[in-house]
Amino acid sequence: MPKTIFSIIESPSHPVLTSLYAECGLEEQRFTSMRKAISALKKTKPDFVVADFIYGYGNNYAGVNVSNLDVFLYSLQKYAPDAKVIALVSKQEQSFVSKLAELFPLHGTLLYPVTREQMQQLIDG
Repeated sequence: MPKTIFSIIESPSHPVLTSLYAECGLEEQRFTSMRKAISALKKTKPDFVVADFIYGYGNNYAGVNVSNLDVFLYSLQKYAPDAKVIALVSKQEQSFVSKLAELFPLHGTLLYPVTREQMQQLIDG
């Protein structure tokens, strides 16, 4: 059974690396909303998740969550706890990723613009 990678795209900076994923033996599933990604989790257990990190300034996320990824990552712990999460982040929000990493294990964090080589290192590593 092929390994699966979820690409959760919420930023125009998210790289299109479909060909790299295929070369690494990963079947990509692309989502443009957390709701769709969470729904897919119930059917498919991803081996990797690549998602844009957007910090929850003020009350953007009801003041309880650190970022746009929290709800998805809680679901991931339930359905696919061994999945490796790679967060993509802007330079301006890089300092906030540590708050997310205190709550959830992250396989890696990459700054935009993300290169094919950077992603391959994390997938292979």
